[in-house]
Amino acid sequence: MKTTTVLSSILLLILFTCSCKNEKSLQSYLVDTSGKEGFYTGDLPVSSILSAKTDVSEDIKRSIKSIKKINIVFLPKTADNTADYEIEKEKLNAIFKGNEAYKSLMSMKVKGMNVNMYYSGDTENIDEVIAFGYSKNTGVGVARLLGKKMNPLKIIETLSSTDFNEENPALKQFSKMFTK
Repeated sequence: MKTTTVLSSILLLILFTCSCKNEKSLQSYLVDTSGKEGFYTGDLPVSSILSAKTDVSEDIKRSIKSIKKINIVFLPKTADNTADYEIEKEKLNAIFKGNEAYKSLMSMKVKGMNVNMYYSGDTENIDEVIAFGYSKNTGVGVARLLGKKMNPLKIIETLSSTDFNEENPALKQFSKMFTK
């Protein structure tokens, strides 16, 4: 009886240990970097920085309402943090490579920065859109749009039709983080 109990306990311990995933998620990355020295992090309600132009369609207005908030993590590149930059870039690459939860939307180069866009959910009802970017001159970072039933084509159309009002106090405060 004692042997059976010991064997059962060992078997349960092995099953429990094997069932725990050691995969890094974007959510855990965002939490881990929050308040970490050298990082700029923040959660922004969309309503505080985005305002649709008056001449946009109802579809675009609905698209803006489908976005609930934006999470941002950014590590600016300095002469002193080259190793940290490479480590963080590899951490983010590892999160997105081979992870079935994040599907590739597009990749592009913008002003010398490599930007990869991902999404989760199905193509008609996206729950999150992620932009992961890095540049040896600027730094490395990730921005995540969280929402309900977002449409990727509408999100792209919305972003191109959005007025980022530089006089908005929330946007002014946020942009101060990225100026030296």
